[in-house]
Amino acid sequence: MNYLSKRRIALGALFFFVGICFASWAARIPDIQTKFRLSEGELGSLLLCLPIGSMLGLPIAGWSVHRYGSRIVILICSFAYALTLPLIGLAPSIWIIVPILGLFGLLGNIMNISLNTQALGLEDQLGKSILASFHGLWSMAGFTGAGLGAGMIFLQFSPAAHYGVVTLLAVGIILASQKYIVNDKREGTEASGLVLKKPDPLLLRVGLISFLGMMAEGCMFDWSGVYFKNIVEAEPALVSIGYVCFMGAMASGRFVTDKASNRYGKLSVLQVSGMLIFSGLVLAVVFPNLYSAAFGFLLVGFGVASIVPVAYGIAGRSKLYSPSVALAIVSTLSFFGFLIGPAVIGFIAELFNLKVSFALIAINGIGILLLSSFGKKVFYAPESSTES
Repeated sequence: MNYLSKRRIALGALFFFVGICFASWAARIPDIQTKFRLSEGELGSLLLCLPIGSMLGLPIAGWSVHRYGSRIVILICSFAYALTLPLIGLAPSIWIIVPILGLFGLLGNIMNISLNTQALGLEDQLGKSILASFHGLWSMAGFTGAGLGAGMIFLQFSPAAHYGVVTLLAVGIILASQKYIVNDKREGTEASGLVLKKPDPLLLRVGLISFLGMMAEGCMFDWSGVYFKNIVEAEPALVSIGYVCFMGAMASGRFVTDKASNRYGKLSVLQVSGMLIFSGLVLAVVFPNLYSAAFGFLLVGFGVASIVPVAYGIAGRSKLYSPSVALAIVSTLSFFGFLIGPAVIGFIAELFNLKVSFALIAINGIGILLLSSFGKKVFYAPESSTES
């Protein structure tokens, strides 16, 4: 096995580590609610700490990776991220867990930017798209973390003990992988301040595509179960089938996105993804029965799978910004989509109904298709030049 292959495995392991840490936290949210005797509204307020921390982490990540290189950021923040997890379980009061969750979200997004920056460098060395497979490993870690959480609950491990086990696993992964994380600090002409710049045409286009994709993804995460319960009227045991179909398709789709990108081009993949999102949601709205809705959610999962990794892959080749700064800009735009998507669904459902909400989100797929089909000269990165 050559050095680049070992680097790819090591980076994949780190993506997996971040995913399993996040999934482990999420698996014990009901226990956290019980521990602090939180109402649904209070829990919702507590959960806002993560996205707030994530938003704060975006400009810090772009600046720190640009200034010091992704290697040093990964080495410091990976240990910090792993060690923050058990602190969540050990927090004795709501006032202590609030800043810890904010820190957890902040470190998670710094890891996101730094790992993707490192992955883009490896992608350049290999001369082919590989970014989506790393995102696929993150998704697979979500399934693993959920399964591990179920096992820990069955064995009656407290959240603190559960998180401690995950931290030990994470530290082992970090120590085994760290020697394959290279120093990619480069001297550039970009300003090294915090990322508060106006996106250039490429990043604005890619950012809007990822915004629409993440908006649809956020809706599926938060509302798929509600849709199957209230609209599909599935049996209680089958309410989660739509979410399972979506997540399974999204995870598996990321492992074929790279091959599709290498063969057909990134823009073609984005176009197909937009059509899949639109078709899947329309199918679930027009034929809201168990089988057609489940298949529709499956299509949406395949469509959403490629949006972020492909958008990151294009953004990282910006001619005006370093990869870390470009990724931070696109991540900021896409993260807004992830945050407001579920809220938009709820607001529209309150005015009309949930079917209307999902039908309007389906339009996001058309937006992705149009943005990746027209004005292709904007995509001036070398990988896109043959498609212009």
